[in-house]
Amino acid sequence: MPEILVVDDEPNIRRMVGAILSGEGFSVRDAANGAAGVRAAAEREPDAVLLDLMMPGELDGMAALSQLRERFPSLPVVMMSGRAELSDAVRATKLGAFHFLEKPLTHEAMLLTIRSALELRQARREAQTLREEFGLTGDMVGKSAAIERVREMIARIAPSEARVLVMGESGTGKELVAAAIHYGSPRRDKPFVRVNCAAIPRDLVESEMFGHERGAFTGATDRRIGRFELADQGTLFMDEVGDLGAEAQAKLLRAIEAKEIERVGGGKPIPVNVRIVAATNKDLEKIVADGSFREDLYFRLNVIPMQLPPLRDRVDDIDALVLHFSMLGRARGYPAPRWTPGALDLMRRYRWPGNVRELANIVERLGILHAGTDVTASDVGAVLAIGRMTPPSGAPAAVDTDKPLGDALDDYERALISQALTAANGNVAEAARRLRTDRPNLYRRMRRLSIEWNGA
Repeated sequence: MPEILVVDDEPNIRRMVGAILSGEGFSVRDAANGAAGVRAAAEREPDAVLLDLMMPGELDGMAALSQLRERFPSLPVVMMSGRAELSDAVRATKLGAFHFLEKPLTHEAMLLTIRSALELRQARREAQTLREEFGLTGDMVGKSAAIERVREMIARIAPSEARVLVMGESGTGKELVAAAIHYGSPRRDKPFVRVNCAAIPRDLVESEMFGHERGAFTGATDRRIGRFELADQGTLFMDEVGDLGAEAQAKLLRAIEAKEIERVGGGKPIPVNVRIVAATNKDLEKIVADGSFREDLYFRLNVIPMQLPPLRDRVDDIDALVLHFSMLGRARGYPAPRWTPGALDLMRRYRWPGNVRELANIVERLGILHAGTDVTASDVGAVLAIGRMTPPSGAPAAVDTDKPLGDALDDYERALISQALTAANGNVAEAARRLRTDRPNLYRRMRRLSIEWNGA
């Protein structure tokens, strides 16, 4: 339940606002002056603050706003006043106020503003969580040549205002790169707002992106602020942009070109200043050629293209990534496991179709199951598909052009079976399970290939 702190020297205002917000399901605390409001926020940070501009005492509204913004940079503060001038509103905005409400307060305007403030708060929290999830220091993990090139590219393009198109397989860290671009830019102290274009129903894309007015369509009981407005002055990360439908593509193109949007059901253009970082795991050039993605929008988004390497092309980073994700597990409350050389060898030889996201999930799973103990090759082999392993060092390649096809296939099958037996600590039944066959069949193959094994 979101908590709202109401700071006003008039008891009637505090009671009225508290009743309205409580009736809408919010938790409410109040304070009678600026100093008390700052103390209340320090005791327990609220999700948003309604702050009166003109209050007696050591801290008036402006002074309280300044202290709140200094102590809680991501806390949205809504100013209220019945006697404010334009200069007051401008000054409050410069100090970081989210919005300015004029008294007497209206039920609808107050609720709309609070809900918009909470959406911004959530977006800021998600951005912070993203930074913590992907890096203890906010940096990308690894020292491979591939990831160093990504770092260098980010350092060059982040300070600019150029739109960026991040391309790469699912799980390669496109969202992390978008966040790094934002936090390396002059917009770093402004919102970083994310939207997954593939997760929005087609008939709600316009409302999600640009917002809607009350009554714009069935179910639109309140005005909604869209992602573009939430990201104003900051960065909008549009993930899976290749999944946008034709109508949404046209609206997005207009928003980019005109630098303004219109809410669904509204006729008033709203100027927005947003830097767009888009991402896709699709071949946009191909779907442009197929006619399912607008060529003019593609060129607008693809000002600076960035191609992220798959994890199989940065094998040198796997040990560091395993340690990194293990440390994140320790931060969540369970002891980090000890990774044996054999376990790390299997991790390096796996082809990781799910890339860094898959690696993070596997490390978390094994970290929980083996907290504070050793993770062995057998443990890793139990959760990774042996068929997706590259042959061990010294093993024959899958294709040897100097040998007949039958001999080359026998060599490769021999290498796969040996890998499975190694991962299973010599247990033939377990090796058969890993290879997705039965034990009698595996024994027959081992005899045919003259594989000797001292195990169960």
